[in-house]
Amino acid sequence: MNRKERQEARVDRLRGLAKRNYEASDTACRQSSEMASIIPMGQPVHGLADRKYRDKIGAKMDKSIELSHKAEYFERKAEAAENNNSIYLGDDDAVDRLQEKVESLEKAQNMMKAANKIIRSKKIKDIAKVEQLQTLGFSEEKAVALTKPDCYGGYGFPSCTLTNNSARIRDAKQRLERARQLKETATKEYVINDVRVVENSEENRLQLFFTGIPSEEIRSQLKHNAFRWSRFNGCWQSYFNRWQIERAKSILNSISE
Repeated sequence: MNRKERQEARVDRLRGLAKRNYEASDTACRQSSEMASIIPMGQPVHGLADRKYRDKIGAKMDKSIELSHKAEYFERKAEAAENNNSIYLGDDDAVDRLQEKVESLEKAQNMMKAANKIIRSKKIKDIAKVEQLQTLGFSEEKAVALTKPDCYGGYGFPSCTLTNNSARIRDAKQRLERARQLKETATKEYVINDVRVVENSEENRLQLFFTGIPSEEIRSQLKHNAFRWSRFNGCWQSYFNRWQIERAKSILNSISE
């Protein structure tokens, strides 16, 4: 199961949880209403049994509200999971998407630099500046706004914006290079103390397959070193890099000690 399939499975699971909680909320609400319907409007409380019965009605309604809130929570989680367009190095299209991201960021950087040159020129009138900015690809509304001073009296894109975008370009290029390296690296398997180790370059994961449940001490070490249990893959896994490989070997070699 690749990341896209896991993402779709997660969305389906969360939507299923939301649906079940909505249905349970409706059931509890209906039961509360049915219980309350036998009490005449305005009738005072008669004795302990009557009070307990009314408390049950209130408890049912409270449960209905609680389940409704849980359903809304799972619905929001499902929507967030569905709209997650982050690029992961293990994705099949990671290289292509990261290349597109680098190109988009570089285009934006060049546009901002060119825009600043136009905006800050003292030889060009504002009308001409707007026209030239539009030829760069800015909308008329954006071009006009760029010719106006900001709250600090500055014109154009501030240096911090250019610096931040430049940092994003460097980061994207580094991730692109890493994605290319992963594509060229073959998946590798070996065994350490009966634990199957998979250097899964396709999914950018280092995976540890134990024959049974590892001891509490080993589980603690795994968690401390950023390994997490994956119920989808049935193994303990972390991101695939040489530091994690060394940590995994150290943990697994300690089993026989």
